[in-house]
Amino acid sequence: MKVQQISIFLENKSGRLATLTHTLSEEKINIRALSIADTTDFGILRLIVDRPDEAYLALKKAGFTVSETSVIALEVPDHPGGLASIMEIMAGAEINIEYLYALPEKKTDNALVIFRVEKIDKAIEVLKNNGIVVLTGDKVYGL
Repeated sequence: MKVQQISIFLENKSGRLATLTHTLSEEKINIRALSIADTTDFGILRLIVDRPDEAYLALKKAGFTVSETSVIALEVPDHPGGLASIMEIMAGAEINIEYLYALPEKKTDNALVIFRVEKIDKAIEVLKNNGIVVLTGDKVYGL
């Protein structure tokens, strides 16, 4: 039920993101979702890709500072209050959400949201027990 996310430390310099995406392109690795947080000097790019292990190795080889993180991907009802219901479940179980971001999904009436939480195994159990669809890595990589 865990999804592997690739995180890359990027200097805030012209061309770094182009080099990174070119590296993935050369390896025929497809980006499924991304999030970037930046400051004046650097950014953290978080990626969900179709082949995370290969992406990690290719980016390391290209000289990027890379790490892998386990996250969870949830089907969130795509209507007002859909995300709030997930937040309430996690708050009730005292699960802290470090960050989240959405990825596009056109095949269902749900939004797909990536969550980084402190207690990932507990979160998966609590969410599944509350009828929330927690997607497998293979499902997310194949979108």
